[in-house]
Amino acid sequence: MKQKLPYYFFTLILILSSSMYGQDISLYHQYNGRYDFVFFGNTLNTFENGTGGPCVINTSSSALLSLNPDDEIENAYLYWAGSGFGDFSVKLNEQDITAQRTFRVTQGSSGLPFFSAFADITAQVKSTGSGVYNLSELDLRDVLDYFCWNGTNFGGWAIVVVYKNANLPLNQLTVYDGLQYVPDQINITLNSLNVIDNKDARIGFVAWEGDRFISVNETLSINGNPISNLPLNPVDNAFNGTNSFTGSTSLYNMDLDVYNIQNNISIGDTSAQIQLTSGQDFVMINAIVTKLNSQLPDATLRINNLDLACDSRKIAVDYSVYNTNSTAIIPAATPIAIYANGILIGTTKTQNSIPIDGKENNKITLDIPENIKNTFDLEFSVDDNGTRIGIVTELNEENNLSIIKNISLRISPKINPVPDLESCNQGFGIGSFNFSNYEELVKVTAEDAVSFYTSLEGATLGVENGANTIYNTYNFSTDKAITTIYIRIKNEYCYSITSFHLTTKNCAPTVYNFISPNNDNRNDTFTNKGLRDVFLNFKISIYSRWGALLWQGNNSTSDWDGYANKGMLLDNQRCPDGTYYYVIELNDSDYPIPLVGFLYLSN
Repeated sequence: MKQKLPYYFFTLILILSSSMYGQDISLYHQYNGRYDFVFFGNTLNTFENGTGGPCVINTSSSALLSLNPDDEIENAYLYWAGSGFGDFSVKLNEQDITAQRTFRVTQGSSGLPFFSAFADITAQVKSTGSGVYNLSELDLRDVLDYFCWNGTNFGGWAIVVVYKNANLPLNQLTVYDGLQYVPDQINITLNSLNVIDNKDARIGFVAWEGDRFISVNETLSINGNPISNLPLNPVDNAFNGTNSFTGSTSLYNMDLDVYNIQNNISIGDTSAQIQLTSGQDFVMINAIVTKLNSQLPDATLRINNLDLACDSRKIAVDYSVYNTNSTAIIPAATPIAIYANGILIGTTKTQNSIPIDGKENNKITLDIPENIKNTFDLEFSVDDNGTRIGIVTELNEENNLSIIKNISLRISPKINPVPDLESCNQGFGIGSFNFSNYEELVKVTAEDAVSFYTSLEGATLGVENGANTIYNTYNFSTDKAITTIYIRIKNEYCYSITSFHLTTKNCAPTVYNFISPNNDNRNDTFTNKGLRDVFLNFKISIYSRWGALLWQGNNSTSDWDGYANKGMLLDNQRCPDGTYYYVIELNDSDYPIPLVGFLYLSN
């Protein structure tokens, strides 16, 4: 796609961007296994810049990817670069490609901008495989005149292919990228290396704007040692428009170079220092790939599940130990240390050897010490002997931990005691009770849920699991002398159960000592509240003032209506007005003494 930049805008941006010096080279992706890499790509320059030729450039070019039949593509990364602020939409084999990441750099001496773009094209390259790739619509023609005067007009593209093959040795392959240029000297540190064996160690560079005919103090050093790749890359002209994979010397103003560095790194190294110097040539480093022979495991651990019981400091933990992205087995009995809030609380170990890309599942029950708070961080550390020291050399010693923060032990709710309740027998043993205020009274924590049950089994099961609960706590009736009510108090995970008793008792009856049997429905009979159907064995005797028995009744007879059923009067004559005496025998163990008093009869 064509860049469209008016001159005045271009000039303004040059001024504003003069402090931009690129993005440091840093780790992008690392592979461990039977991996290797290859670069392929091409320049858009028709000849080397700065040699006096016409100020022209192509918008497309082609290159060949050639892999063996057993090579399996893992990833493919496209980098394209050139002069100017950037063309970030191109085509590869007529498929549209849009930059996923971009890099920019400004040349300090001239203030001129340069760019690089990145796209992960793994799916396309896997689908196409070996063959010719054509990159097109990288159009830098509108800005080229601003760069030809100092020989920095260029454009090009490169694809970094990482592939695996079962016949390859076990390697650690690392891709770094960014965009840094060499003003006079730059130092790049490649971290996250793990040098176990330096045999056949290689390093590859995707670089831009190197010139074959400019070689003033231009050196590439690894760990302080200048390196070369003769005959393509002499020690004093490292970046000179060459392609180590094809042997080409006409990759104008870009380099796809690979160096053997087995004598420049040492076993045990975890980083490499790259130094580039240039007395004149303007060189930009876009990507670096290292390949080191490496046969090591990489133990990682994940806590899969925690099983906590209420009111217990024991925790059952399911966990897995992985050996992913590794190049050797994890030996059996690799130690695992377990910490709570950073304090060692237990150890265990792997049971079996774990193969490359394998895993082992296991379970352990931990007893959390009393000195650990109820809320704590739980940490499992594989390859840790309990002193934060491992016994197995790994590819990555920094990924052995699995931490779950803020685990809370599950504590049952606290409860307030509630008093028992009593109710008078309302007849036939039925009592009514109001304990509606107990829902708030029993709780210590306001957020707890409270429910009531008539059985311990129901309270244990809970209404949320289908148990029948008591909903009417305002007027709860029971026909039992003593009823136990169970209260379930539940927080998020646990519940507590308490209980109280409802007692239905026979209360002393109320005697109304006036009778007027005139059929006005008021005091027509000798009525006693709380007597009939409560004291089932009661007996009432009515006496005249002279002590003569006139009437007797019980729970199965009617109330006295002023007629005699004993003595001389019997039922054929109403007793005259006057004062009479009653004796009520309750025949109840709680009331052994009869109720005695007088009553007045008025006809």
